[in-house]
Amino acid sequence: MTESISLLEPLLPTKRTRQLENLVSELIASSSALNQSLNKEISQEIGKLVRSMNCYYTNLIEGHKTLPTDIERALNNDFVDDERTKNLQLEAIAHIKVQKKIDLGLAPGTVVSQERIRWLHQEFTSQLPISMLRVENREQTKVIKIVPGQYRDGNVIVGKHVPISATAIPSFLSRFKQVYDPARLSTIDVIVAAAASHHRLLWIHPFYDGNGRVSRLFSHGYLKEIGIGNSLWSIARGLSRNIDDYKKYLALADSPRWNDYDGRGNLTNKGLTEFCEFWLSVCLDQIKFMCSIIEPNKVLNRMELYVAEEVKLGNLLPNSFLLLKQIWLEGEISKSQVPRIVGYKERHARTLQKKLLESQLIITDSVRSPLRLNFPIKVVDRYFPSLF
Repeated sequence: MTESISLLEPLLPTKRTRQLENLVSELIASSSALNQSLNKEISQEIGKLVRSMNCYYTNLIEGHKTLPTDIERALNNDFVDDERTKNLQLEAIAHIKVQKKIDLGLAPGTVVSQERIRWLHQEFTSQLPISMLRVENREQTKVIKIVPGQYRDGNVIVGKHVPISATAIPSFLSRFKQVYDPARLSTIDVIVAAAASHHRLLWIHPFYDGNGRVSRLFSHGYLKEIGIGNSLWSIARGLSRNIDDYKKYLALADSPRWNDYDGRGNLTNKGLTEFCEFWLSVCLDQIKFMCSIIEPNKVLNRMELYVAEEVKLGNLLPNSFLLLKQIWLEGEISKSQVPRIVGYKERHARTLQKKLLESQLIITDSVRSPLRLNFPIKVVDRYFPSLF
């Protein structure tokens, strides 16, 4: 017999605490400031870097340590010989590709639809090597093959949590869609729903494997849909750096209702409220962190120091920073402007530009395309400290 969808209740905290309301207000203000802090071209290039960062931290949550240098190599189609490391590189690329589609608005279905949830799983796992598409049951007596985008067809146990039966998954996800549809929620409730839906999707546990990653990708898309998230920050960084608390609050929200003062649903209302407070506080912390490290004057000061060192080493020509600064301010510039910006004659300016291109500090799509900034891994710690 299929379980009643009432087992999922409450899907939102029954009463908003003052802390929840304060967090929502701060998130709205902080995300707005972050959205307006950079021009479009710089945002796009930093967004590429943040996708790699998001992948790095979500892999850490899964217990997979993929070095930022290995991620960058994989993005350039440069894979190592060691099979385990190569598999982690492929996993990283798969995650980045899915998030890029979300960032570009290419994900199918509405953000809370089963179509979207299954797509997240299918799009990610279909790019993994076969060796990563197998899991053992709890007793280690059976190997289960992971089918991309397909709900589990058997029952599972996740730590102390026993998810719903496989046959109940579609009906529970229908209820999930009904409650968390952003179009049905107020400005405050939709932000609280971003947190609550993260937990409840994990609680449903629709797939044999990959539920954590799917939930974080889902949340990235949900936050973007409601105007709080964008390509410039990642919840995964904060969750990974607070992994013990993340697991603690997830388990807390898994609990049955504690007593008659703990709501009227099957699950604890207090536990869900505390999870939402934790999750939204992590979001706020990550937005504030990104606002601080991409503050233009700070970035330009760090960039100037790095370039000065490279000039001393003979890797770059003097006045190279002038070009980088102008690109940061404008987003992109035409190659014809370089001599004027750096104060060199055309031939000398071309040499300066060539060295910056060879150092991967700037990029261009073609001979006639404008110049844009680039942020290779080698400069990340210098330009954006503590990002990884």
